[in-house]
Amino acid sequence: MIISTRIRVGRNLADFPLGPGISREDRNKVEQLVSKACLEFTGELEGKYYSLGSLSENDRKQLIADHFLFKEGDRFLESCGLNRDWPEGRGIFHNTEKTFLVWVNEEDQLRIISMQPGADILAVFTRLSKAATLIEEKAKFAHD
Repeated sequence: MIISTRIRVGRNLADFPLGPGISREDRNKVEQLVSKACLEFTGELEGKYYSLGSLSENDRKQLIADHFLFKEGDRFLESCGLNRDWPEGRGIFHNTEKTFLVWVNEEDQLRIISMQPGADILAVFTRLSKAATLIEEKAKFAHD
């Protein structure tokens, strides 16, 4: 029995250094580009962006209850410099139905997550692909 299906990908932007080498200014630019792209979503992708630097206590509690909030404290992320300037330049977007998330500047610059109850992997993948394409129209991804 399949209870839920989830697909997640990590992406980094072409014009910015990876997390351990990114400056405070560039990390803030990544957040601005990605949050702007997410706030232009419509339909099933439409939702809300939460900047961790200005997160209200009520929003923080709700993101924790939803199991969406990433936080500082991982010793490996700390040792490579990914927690510098915490929580500035970091945030979380989720759609209204809470089936789609984007983490900004956690480990990767973007962690894009699509999920839903049941086994409909095509719906989960289609949502993720659509959103990634829309984000990349505003913030080009790095390619190998």
